[in-house]
Amino acid sequence: MRLTSVTSLLALSGVVVAAPYNPFPLPDGFPSPSPAQLKEIETLAGGSLPNGPLPTVLQPGAVTALQLIALNEIFEVAYFTDLLSNITTNVTGYDLAGYNRTFVIEALTAVANQEKLHALGANGILASANATQITPCEYIFPVSDFLSAITLAQTFTDIVLGVLPQAQTLWAVDGGDEVPLVNLFGSVIAQEAQQDGWYRTLQLKIPSAAPFLTTEAPAFAFTFLQNVIVPGSCPGVALVGASVPTFGPLTVVSMPADVNSTATFAVPGTVAPSTNSIVYLSGQNLPLTVPISTVTSIGGLSYFNASLPFEVGFAKGLTIAVLVSGTGVQFLNASMVASATLYGPGVIEID
Repeated sequence: MRLTSVTSLLALSGVVVAAPYNPFPLPDGFPSPSPAQLKEIETLAGGSLPNGPLPTVLQPGAVTALQLIALNEIFEVAYFTDLLSNITTNVTGYDLAGYNRTFVIEALTAVANQEKLHALGANGILASANATQITPCEYIFPVSDFLSAITLAQTFTDIVLGVLPQAQTLWAVDGGDEVPLVNLFGSVIAQEAQQDGWYRTLQLKIPSAAPFLTTEAPAFAFTFLQNVIVPGSCPGVALVGASVPTFGPLTVVSMPADVNSTATFAVPGTVAPSTNSIVYLSGQNLPLTVPISTVTSIGGLSYFNASLPFEVGFAKGLTIAVLVSGTGVQFLNASMVASATLYGPGVIEID
């Protein structure tokens, strides 16, 4: 059982957050490498960018989806660049005692360069359709050692795995030039899942958490991502935010276990059992709405409890919790949940 919400990590872990981080442009030219630099990135990544034709026409929703993907991928490049730097410069907490240092550096080098190609690929598709590309931001990483860095990497990779199928559905429905993106990003999903299994293994977790991984709405991924982006540091957040909402923070104060249990949450606002509920997204199950109780206000925050009936069929690994307007509502999918959400996502990892 791990507490893995970025908001929760900041609030409860006592981690001292470093100064804003922006390493770009990197020594290899990223995010605008020369052809020779791109070749070196591809070599370190273990493969090249796809060489097929790119879409020239994208519907507005497809543009937003690709911009959100690029925003996340560039963050991941920054994150793994920083992690590699901490390891190779022997920052306290990153000495890799008990790990195969050479292999970890080799693996993370591959991951960092694979994420560069994901970002370049998404921006390349946007450019081909004359849409606005995404540029780097400044970032804050709420981690203090190798294990906490890997734990957070697992969490944001879980979230990526939950939202990319939503983009695939969008592209399939749009049709036209967007159809090939379904297969292309199917390969990205598989690649990210390979990463995720390694991050879990490093934490002595079973590599594959559950038979069906948790789905979510793009707005939940976008809100989560903004926890590590310095506000106002890049235009990409406003660009995506013109079409995708951002919700208030939902902090997971006490984590449930892999049994029927109770979770405690906190939000910076007023809540009431008569007007609000918690909704869980877990696996590929229908969203589950549960009542809230025991509301108390401390220091401008509202604390409250909600049951987490794990034994009704929750998946191990990622569960998303959100606070919604209304009570007793049966939502049919993550998009419907997002339309009623006030605060979230609260990110829960149960293993």
